Amino acid sequence: MDEHILDDLALNNALSGTNSHLKLLLGISSILICVFSPSFFTPLVVGISMAAVTVGLAKIPLREYITLLMIPVTFAASGAIVILFLTGGGDPILSLSLFGATLTATTGGANLSLLVLSRTFGGMSALFFIALSTPMIQIFTVFHDLKFPREFIDLSMMVYRLIFIFIGEAIAIHNAQVMRNGYNGLKNSVHALSMLCGALFIKAWVRGEEMLIAMDSRCYDGKFEQCGAKQTIGILPAAATGAYLCGCSVLAVVFSGITLF
Repeated sequence: MDEHILDDLALNNALSGTNSHLKLLLGISSILICVFSPSFFTPLVVGISMAAVTVGLAKIPLREYITLLMIPVTFAASGAIVILFLTGGGDPILSLSLFGATLTATTGGANLSLLVLSRTFGGMSALFFIALSTPMIQIFTVFHDLKFPREFIDLSMMVYRLIFIFIGEAIAIHNAQVMRNGYNGLKNSVHALSMLCGALFIKAWVRGEEMLIAMDSRCYDGKFEQCGAKQTIGILPAAATGAYLCGCSVLAVVFSGITLF
């Protein structure tokens, strides 16, 4: 996957011109609703609706969206399996024998693992809504409008840029090693990985120094200019955002006690 895919999608989606304050409010509020929801139902609804908005309204390609979403969901699913068998409480629903030990899944563990998985799905769907519909320059502009410390904003901009330098160098080195059969076998893979880490540290350091030289040559005085365009808040998007957040909050309260097992 291209390391610039998030930037490309954020700059070219159908909601890139929508007010960034509103999108951040919608995304962050949805994440908070998922985190504090005591039931799996509300995060599941938030995740499905946020995915529908991202794919349907923002016109993000479904294949790229699923590929991105599967990364955190797969990680959460592995953790949910551990929670399922290691968290007690309730009646047993499943038993497995593994290496002479018996692992038992209970209703309490099943409900907790489902809650963790649904929270991850809902929270990441909301986060990807922000990441895939809002260019980073607009997010930094929102930080500026909200009177965040200038040092925090400038440092965030530099870190964001250096992340892609780091990823780009890692991909270039990895591709060169693959072309030379560097990962053919376990021994070669370990050696190639150690070489990649060492070379990546040096490359990232050099590229960082080159970026500073380029900034100095453009009269960098310690402050980045905020070049994000001012955006107006439409009545219809604001009303839709408020209605959605109110509806999700009501769902979180009404279905707070619902469980699957």
